[in-house]
This record gives sequence, structure tokens and C-alpha cells, in this order.
Amino acid sequence: MTSATDSPFFPAVPDSPDAVLDGLDPEQREVATALQGPVCVLAGAGTGKTRAITHRIAYGVRAGILQPAGVLAVTFTNRAAGEMRGRLRRLGAGGVQARTFHSAALRQLQYFWPRAVGGELPRLLDRKVQLVAEAAARCRIRLDRNELRDVTSEIEWSKVTQTVPEDYPGAVAKSSREAPRDPAEIAGVYGMYEQLKRDRGVIDFEDVLLLTVGVLQDRHDIADQVRRQYQHFVVDEYQDVSPLQQRLLELWLGDRDSLCVVGDASQTIYSFTGATPDHLLNFRTRHPDATVVKLIRDYRSTPQVVHFANGLLAQARGRAAEHRLELVSQRGPGPEPVCAEFPDEPAEAEGTARRIRELIKPIEQGGGGVPASEIAVLYRINAQSEVYEQALADQGVPYQLRGAERFFERPEVREAGVALRGAARAGGNDALLEDVVDLASQVRAVLGTKGWTAEPPTGSGAVRDRWESLAALVRLAEQFSSSRTAAGLEQTTLADFVAELDERANAQHAPTVEGVTLASLHAAKGLEWDAVFLVGLTEGMMPITYARTDEQIEEERRLLYVGVTRARLHLSLSWALSRSPGGRATRRPSRFLNGLRPGSAAGAGTPAPGGGGGIERGAARRKRPGPVRCRVCGRTLTDAGEMKLMRCEDCPSDLDEALYERLHAWRAEQAAETGQPAFCVFTDKTLMAIAEAVPADESQLVAIAGVGARKLNRFGADVLALCAGQEPAREAPSGNGEESAGD
Repeated sequence: MTSATDSPFFPAVPDSPDAVLDGLDPEQREVATALQGPVCVLAGAGTGKTRAITHRIAYGVRAGILQPAGVLAVTFTNRAAGEMRGRLRRLGAGGVQARTFHSAALRQLQYFWPRAVGGELPRLLDRKVQLVAEAAARCRIRLDRNELRDVTSEIEWSKVTQTVPEDYPGAVAKSSREAPRDPAEIAGVYGMYEQLKRDRGVIDFEDVLLLTVGVLQDRHDIADQVRRQYQHFVVDEYQDVSPLQQRLLELWLGDRDSLCVVGDASQTIYSFTGATPDHLLNFRTRHPDATVVKLIRDYRSTPQVVHFANGLLAQARGRAAEHRLELVSQRGPGPEPVCAEFPDEPAEAEGTARRIRELIKPIEQGGGGVPASEIAVLYRINAQSEVYEQALADQGVPYQLRGAERFFERPEVREAGVALRGAARAGGNDALLEDVVDLASQVRAVLGTKGWTAEPPTGSGAVRDRWESLAALVRLAEQFSSSRTAAGLEQTTLADFVAELDERANAQHAPTVEGVTLASLHAAKGLEWDAVFLVGLTEGMMPITYARTDEQIEEERRLLYVGVTRARLHLSLSWALSRSPGGRATRRPSRFLNGLRPGSAAGAGTPAPGGGGGIERGAARRKRPGPVRCRVCGRTLTDAGEMKLMRCEDCPSDLDEALYERLHAWRAEQAAETGQPAFCVFTDKTLMAIAEAVPADESQLVAIAGVGARKLNRFGADVLALCAGQEPAREAPSGNGEESAGD
């Protein structure tokens, strides 16, 4: 996984303003040199927009046109802001403020609050959901977990669109927004939530912007001071700006027009949070003399991926579609995108995992291939991840859930931080560092006491996961040292690196960890991979079933477009005709694929897909089983875990507990011998199913969900021996998780 703005290279700091412009294409150079008046950059996916705007700021600073302290660059995530600051440092433009809207507003609010209001700024709520739950209870409204989340989102939407509680029902009706409950009830909960905040002297995330806007509107002296501080503004991802953020930007600017905005209306995917592309699309109307530059050279994706992406948008309708950018790939040719159809969701997950295994396998054998960290499986909603987690585990493929445990919160990373901080304090008095001088060697020496080695452990599993985290820190130290050396800075110390880690932890700017990424399409925004698998592309999921208006449908199309443009080289799109094995094939591929998947009719304005491409039909390779029914009560099973057990979760179990314990112990031994995590041998549910069925032969064993031909060949003899009350035969493990050529 790579950030769309990331770079592994750290060139020397340019020695002159003109040198900052070296390597930019004509359109990027036009952006970088347009330093007067309002500028609007319409930048397609993969066109180097971050490169263009950071070089623009650096060129202005190095040429003496912009003062570093007078520039405020605003983006939407702490990670993106951190990367922007890093790029600016490497271009010799340190001192420029690069922040999120909320970070910049909070900093100003903290500084001016004593003067504008008096006293200390109220405490910021960590999470508002608990207070929303209390507000609902006081209104005598019962909310389940999902409703609580949805009502909380409605309150957030109301605040960023500057809608007060009493106006909420009317605003919902006017916007054709689908309220999760009666709008009058939500308005009541919203009003009570605001009252509880006032009573307890706390503010929430949205209040930071609202209060900053209020202070700047009411106190002209404070607004003037902020405007004296910042004379030039740059706003990235401008298509995602909310009305409240736009109002704050206008107050920062005052009557000036020294503003550069960058965005792509075709990547507007956050309207449910209040974001709107209208500010981007209306920029020329508000600023008739604006310079408008279009970036369409795609440096990320192959011509085949770009052609597919262009074809997807060619069918789009609405105002954003009228401003779509036709991308032109700057890369060499690659494989055609693959469309794959499967009979059911488990088959789709298994097929995806097999293909991923095929991409990774050459690397394990010392050849080419795609690293696991450069592969992503993207889906519409997080609930789709479970079946892919299971399928990847069955194939022995490591994975990481984006949005799950954060890198800097992992135990091994916390331990490493403590060790590095201690070594930095000890300085030359630490015996570990006696014979090492450079930063990277010092970090290797310290982390060597925590489990890092020059060579990775064999296989996968907890030991490998720990090593990967530590190895990511070592690579980061190497890159950090190189970047500072290239910038002409003095020798980098361990204390400098610890400070960098602290800054990254605060911004959640984590280094790359080996493993296939599983993420929702929304979470994938701003990232890119060599291989991307877009799964579950059926009507009702893409577009999602609750997208009803034309505008909502078009946002779903844009969401798929964002997924397609995450791929550099390999792109796979798949769907399943039914949810579970044996189910009725009632599902249809997403309408967005019409004219793009082979054999489908192109919609109006849709170009025929170029080259061959291909459609794989999983049904042709897979015998369709009948419905899976509970062996106790006979009910049809649809849950993946229940299907493994062949019974309902709450139906009586005839588990052989002694066998289950023996299987558990055997699995632990196998995992230790091969270096794999235990679930890659068999999951707990599969072990439970085996202990309940007690198979007597291979045909009975392979019929259990989660076994399959590959695991039958590898583990079948051992499992059947355990089921028969015998000890499995002992063989030397191969250590690589695969059968040898002689097996």
C-alpha cells in the first residue's frame, strides 16, 4: 500500500528556485508558476496534484514571492498534511503550515479563546456517541447500535451544513436526504445533545469549526490578526469541502483572492458528511479572473486501467459529470482489467484469494510477482470483509484491515518506541550504541533487542507480524536519515528520529506493513496499490440499495471510479450471483459495468472497452452445491460460521471435546513448525466442525467447509489419525506453507 502522495525517493534539495520546477510536466509547471490571484487546479486521479501544489508553494517561497510563515496549506487528513510538510521540507520550504481544517481552526481557537470569550477553551469530546445515546434516552427514544451511529452522523451532517435542530426536518426534506428515523425525533435528540454539551462545558469536533467561524465573524480585530498572519492559502481535495469549511475559508481570506484550490469533481464521495463539489464547480463564477489548469496526465495507472476508468465516467450524468477529466496514461501497457463472475459469495472470496496467491507466489520463490503490501481488496461496506479474511487465511496470505488496529497502537511498536526513547536519552552512555554511528544502524541495534533481525522469519503469523512492524520502523529510519542528509541538515540523531515518530503517531502517518489490505472504498481514497480487487459489484451493493436519487446513484458511480483508479497495474472486478452456495442466482452485475464488462451492452456515450479484457466465470470451474441446511433443525444456513459447523449457532452441539482439544494442540504445533498463524492451518470454526463430525475418511473430511483439496493434501492424514484416536505421523516440515515438488 502506498499513499497517493507518497514517494520512496529523497532527492537533494533544489539549489535554486528554477531547479524546483525541474521534472514537472507543462501543466504542473503552469500550476507551480501561477502565483498571483486565484488559481483552480482540476486534477484527475494519479496526475501528480500534490507534486504540483507542493512545488508551487516551494517555488513561491524560494523565489521570495511567498513568505513561509504566511502560507497556510489545508487538506483533509492528518496523514496528507504530514506528507505535504515532508515534501515541502525536502524542497527547501520548511516553515509552511500544512494542516487539516480542524487542526488549523483548533489552533486558532485555543489561542484566541481567552481574548474573545475568556477563560480556557471547553474540553473537546473524544467521542460524541455516548452523549448522543444519553440525549436519546432523555427524549425517551430507544436506539440500537446502528441507529445510534446513524443519528450521530445526522447530527454531524447538520452541524457542517450549519443546520440548527429546529430546522433539521425541513433541511432533510429539501435535500432529499434519507433520515434513519422520524426527522422530528432526530431533531429532538439533536437539541438535547446540544443542551447536554452546554451543561457539561464540552465541545465536539464540529464545534471547533463553528466556534472559530463565530469568533472571526464577531471579532474583526481577531480576523484582521489572522489575515495578517496568513496571506496565501492552498486547499487540497476542494471537492470535499463542506459549507462550514467554505465559510471558514472565506473568513480567513477576507477580501483577498490569493487562493489556490485543487480538486476533482469526479472524486466527490463524501456528500453524506456534508461535502459538496459545488464550491469547486462554481469557483470560476466566484472568481471570473481565475487561472484554471487541468491535470490529465496519469502517472499512476496503465493505459488499460485508465481506459476502463474513463469508460466508467463516460456513462455519468449530472453537473459533476459535465466537468469530468479524460485521463491519459503516461505508463507503458499492462494487463487488461479482468471481470469475474461467481455463483456465490464464498466462491467469489475463494477465487479472489487464489488469484492473490498467484500474484504473490513468484516472490516467495525468488522471482517477480506482486508484494502482499501492494495488493488491496476493496468493498462497498465493512461487513463484506469477513468472507475475504477467511479466504485469505485459508490460502495462508497475510492481510491487514485498514481502519482496524492503528500501527502506532500495536504493542510491539509501543515497546519499540519506549526502547528508542530510552536509548536517545542515554545517548553515548548506552552500551548498545558504542560501535554504531549512523541513525539507521542505531535503530537496528536497539530494535534487535525487541525481535528485529536482518532476515525475516519464515512463514507468517504473530512472529512475522511483529517482525514486519519492527522492519517498517527500520525502513523509516533509513528513509528519514536519507531525507535529512539530502536536505543538507546536520547529522541526524536518535532523538530526531524519536521526535519524527511522535509526530507521525499524532498524525497516524504509519509506515507500510507487509500484508494484503482489506478496506472499504471510502477508506481507500488517497491510496494506491499495484493490484486492486474490487469485489461484490452487484446491484444493491454497487450502487448501494439506499441510493435512490439520480444524485445519489452518481455518487456511487464516482465511488467505484475512485476504486478503479487506485490500481496501478492489475485490476480485477467481480460479483456473485447469490449470497450462499445453492442459493438462487437472482443477483445482477452492477449497472456501472454495462458496456465495460465483455458481453454487456454499452450505455449511451460509453466507449467500447479497448483491447481484449476478459471475463472469468467461476461457475464454470465450480460445481454448484445445494443449499446448506442445519443438520439439527433443518433450517437453511446463510452465515459463514454456521455453514462451517453445518448447524445453527444456538442448536445443540455434539462436539467431541477431547478431540477438539487434541486438534487445537496439533494445530498449535503445525503453526509453530511452519511459522504460520494458527488460523492459516484451520480456523476455530473448522476445528469445531471436525470435532463434531469426526470424519472417518477423506471424503467425509473434505465435505467440511474450510478444508478443501489443498488442506486435505497437506493435513488430511494427520486430522484423520487424530479423529481415529491415533497419533499423526511425524514429518519434517517444509517451512514454506506449500507442498514440495515431490508431494
